[in-house]
Amino acid sequence: MTLVAEAVSVRLGGASLLREVSLAAAPGEVLALVGPSGAGKSTLLRVWSGELAPSAGAARFEGCPLGQIDAGALARARAVLPQQSALRFPLRALEVVLLGRLPHPGRGETRRDREIAGAALELAGAAQLADRLAPTLSGGEQQRVQLARALAQVWEPTAERPRRYLLLDEPTASLDPGHAARLLAAVRRFARARACAVVVVIHDLSAATRCADRVALLDAGRCVADGPPAEVLTPERLHRCFGAPFDVLAAPDGRGFAVLPRPPADEMNPPWTTH
Repeated sequence: MTLVAEAVSVRLGGASLLREVSLAAAPGEVLALVGPSGAGKSTLLRVWSGELAPSAGAARFEGCPLGQIDAGALARARAVLPQQSALRFPLRALEVVLLGRLPHPGRGETRRDREIAGAALELAGAAQLADRLAPTLSGGEQQRVQLARALAQVWEPTAERPRRYLLLDEPTASLDPGHAARLLAAVRRFARARACAVVVVIHDLSAATRCADRVALLDAGRCVADGPPAEVLTPERLHRCFGAPFDVLAAPDGRGFAVLPRPPADEMNPPWTTH
């Protein structure tokens, strides 16, 4: 496995955000982290990024504790797309993507860096935005450019760290359904083609079934299930975690399945009245 969490616990301000979570992501694999709000998904991503040290347990990359990896070497081996990353500086989109090449030799100025940045924009569905100023882009366009920046950062292996990993925190939150589907398909292609381990936090459970090889369901800081989407996302388990009934339906094309929440029966007829 490339990326491992070994019985990771996180306590902040007296609250337990993660409780003995053990998970791993392998090269070429997409692992989706799902669960209700406050389950610990983004916290785990922060631990795996190296931003947050666990209170107990360990996070390892290729067997080495993240805290022992040189910051520059880690930046060349892993990239992070946070939930929000507003672009306020008057940089063109291509220049934003080239920021992902700064940890590498040449610092984003070589011909190869520009080739990678262009290819990353293409994969992210944002090639047409290359010359646009970042502040003029919509939220969804900015998100695609930021994804291209993260892809460019881990586009190629390095001699020191031939394996790489990509962490995405709700990458489709600001995208319309069409762009969201294309972005997740691009992430899946990238994982396969580049042998990169991808971990994505996502709330759209149906989308998770299509893009992910494995799903980890978190609830109250614990990993309650980990495995293929069809085995993890069962109506009974989802009901327990989310507090609402779910319908799980096979997709017409046989790829993935739809996961549809239903309001509890007692909420379909609200008790209030109008006067």
